[in-house]
Amino acid sequence: MEQNHHTKSDQNFLTKMAFLDSKQRENFIPPDILLNQMPIMKNDTLLDVGAGTGFFTIPMAEMTSDKVYALDPDKRMLRVIEDKALTKGISNIEYIPDYIENLSLKYNSVDFAMASLILHEVKSLPLTLSIIHNVLKEGGHILCLEYEKDNTIIEGPPMSIRIHSNDLEKNLISLGFEIVSKTKINETIYTFLATKKEK
Repeated sequence: MEQNHHTKSDQNFLTKMAFLDSKQRENFIPPDILLNQMPIMKNDTLLDVGAGTGFFTIPMAEMTSDKVYALDPDKRMLRVIEDKALTKGISNIEYIPDYIENLSLKYNSVDFAMASLILHEVKSLPLTLSIIHNVLKEGGHILCLEYEKDNTIIEGPPMSIRIHSNDLEKNLISLGFEIVSKTKINETIYTFLATKKEK
């Protein structure tokens, strides 16, 4: 008897992919508008933590002539980005199929890091931010997007795993980041742009 190839995990992956690539998400968080406000230069090295389907990776790769590291533990997600990059003729993305905790990029090698709606999923927030801090050059930037921990906001992940903006700010500062700006994209999502202090 033929086995059903559409396992629950496949279904979850397809559902997640549909959301990550949806027009609703694009309207919710317009990637081009957001990235164009960032201090990204034409020859910067960029890192997309939890790259997913390349929602930010692809526009980031179009903004630099240097390398963009797409980090995601799900190889299927990275294959989706690879297909998109191929279609658009983009060849400056390097794919890293791993968790942030295992990131082995050189210290002080990245100009700009993006952590979009991923920090609430990591095992340790201080550890994750310190790893990003290590790979960033002095004066390099990190952009964090997260769901506010507010009981009146229903949309998003469970309240128990969300990170309150005050907590994220404290973590960033204690690790040696300087806050450049804090904004609210909408009722649900806030952002921090921070820079690695120069010694």
